[in-house]
Amino acid sequence: MEIHRFEEILAQHPLFASFDTATIALFAGCARHEHFRAGERIYSEGTPADRFFIVTHGDVALEVATPEREPIITETVHAGELFGWSWLIAPFKHSNDAVALNEVRAISLDGACLRTKCEANPALGYTMFQHWVPHLVTRLRSLRLQVLDLYGVKA
Repeated sequence: MEIHRFEEILAQHPLFASFDTATIALFAGCARHEHFRAGERIYSEGTPADRFFIVTHGDVALEVATPEREPIITETVHAGELFGWSWLIAPFKHSNDAVALNEVRAISLDGACLRTKCEANPALGYTMFQHWVPHLVTRLRSLRLQVLDLYGVKA
């Protein structure tokens, strides 16, 4: 019964909206609910990246550790947004920290499950990357602008 709820949520998300019902059902088979308390570390830099998240409630800080200073928040992710892209590319290790700023509910999708489905169906994998790469590019552009701002460089 739960899988139908995942299918519903995924189908409404812009990242998945153009996939057909059967493909969304495949993705939903890799999904589970997550809950994090305020201040809870969701993952840390260097740890295995085995899933990604769609925030359904709350806010998550994506942080980068810095020597002799507090971590720098590079992005804050809100309801409807995704985070945790490191499951896509080997060595499948997180490149930042993720911390719940308040109570967070999310759906996570298992990276190994998704990779296995894409390896079994290369056309699905290619289509998935076509849909997801623009979101990654947007994130990288945003991070670039933050770095330029941090160092006082005019873009």
